[in-house]
Amino acid sequence: MIRISIYLLSIVLANVITARFAPLDLGLFIIPYGTLFIGLTLVMRDMVQNRFGRFKTYLLIVFALILSAISSYLLGDALWVVFASTLSFIVSETADTEIYTRFKLPFVRRVFYSGVVAGFLDSALFVIIGIGPLGLKFVPWELVPYAILGQWVAKVLMQLIVAGGIRQVVIKMNIYEPNISDVK
Repeated sequence: MIRISIYLLSIVLANVITARFAPLDLGLFIIPYGTLFIGLTLVMRDMVQNRFGRFKTYLLIVFALILSAISSYLLGDALWVVFASTLSFIVSETADTEIYTRFKLPFVRRVFYSGVVAGFLDSALFVIIGIGPLGLKFVPWELVPYAILGQWVAKVLMQLIVAGGIRQVVIKMNIYEPNISDVK
């Protein structure tokens, strides 16, 4: 239950922090602080899948999607942002789940490979549709690649930090569990 709670909490925290704080401005790279929680979200989704399997993970993704959309809306996000957030969430979580399922690799490598793709899809869809030229137009076309790259790199780095930390804790506590998605 802790995995599910952290997964859901990280989604809401990403929305709250993004809505309440101005993005981190690193020159051409603009990174909403909530982006850092998306890295945690993707890792926790992988951990939920390890414990409960793919089918139950998809049920949780649907619930998390609704929770994300409601929290984003209640925080006063523009409808473009709510729509982009919802679309990028479902696409990235689905990609993460399917890639993570298919790779039979150690945990951190599975997290990395699935997270690289999921993080990119999440970033690209959110920037282009939500805050970019197709949505609120905060980011013009010429800056879209930088906005996507900044968010994508932040998500991947956070996934690696979180996954590596979790791996170390699991090893030290001797609480390894087989991946349920590996069991036929």
